[in-house]
Amino acid sequence: MTIHGNLFEAFKETEGRDQFTRQNSKMLKVRMDYGPVTARMGSMVAYQGDVHFANRGSGGLDKLLKSKLTGEGVPIMECSGSGELFLAEAASDVQVLYLDNDMLSVNGANVLAFSSSIEWDIHRVAARGGMMAGGLFNVSLRGSGYVAVTTRGEPVALDVATAPTSADAHAVVLWTGGVRMDVKVDTGGLGSMLRGGTGETIQMAFTGQGHVLVQPAENTRTSGAGEQAGRGGLSDFLG
Repeated sequence: MTIHGNLFEAFKETEGRDQFTRQNSKMLKVRMDYGPVTARMGSMVAYQGDVHFANRGSGGLDKLLKSKLTGEGVPIMECSGSGELFLAEAASDVQVLYLDNDMLSVNGANVLAFSSSIEWDIHRVAARGGMMAGGLFNVSLRGSGYVAVTTRGEPVALDVATAPTSADAHAVVLWTGGVRMDVKVDTGGLGSMLRGGTGETIQMAFTGQGHVLVQPAENTRTSGAGEQAGRGGLSDFLG
């Protein structure tokens, strides 16, 4: 018997020598010979070789306490072994970055995976109006290594140094080191409030040097076990 068509050729495994490679727009390929990686729990869709998974909860007691207190967190697993690992999250778009002794502040709902050399923590934004935004927390990623995030659709990367930049708190995916964030409250005036408002009251205002990544859809909380898709979580950059 013979199978005709180019299905297996068109969607064959991507070749690459980097630890993280986009298999396609929706899937991440991880080469395990570079060492263990940290990934969102439940994100494994396939692997070839000998790969093992260990539940790391919220990343230790300190991070567990922070996730319980803040309602934000990243349920993670440690992936180790040999071969190739494929990760995805609800068919969201996958974006790959490499940090060279740098840092990112990422919405916990958008974290997919990162190298074991990357240090991470949960931080609250010390920003004016933060309480009005309903629990502004993010995951900070620091060091050198690969980071993979997911976006709901193709994002836009805005250079905040070129112009005053604001974004919907629920659509912000991440921002880079050197960027400062404050919460901006825009009620639209009394007349607008009496008519029910615009739905754009809480915004993030960015200044400094660097980029903010914004997706074309808002993150919303889900009730799935172990899942905290926070609505616009923020981190307070250290340093």
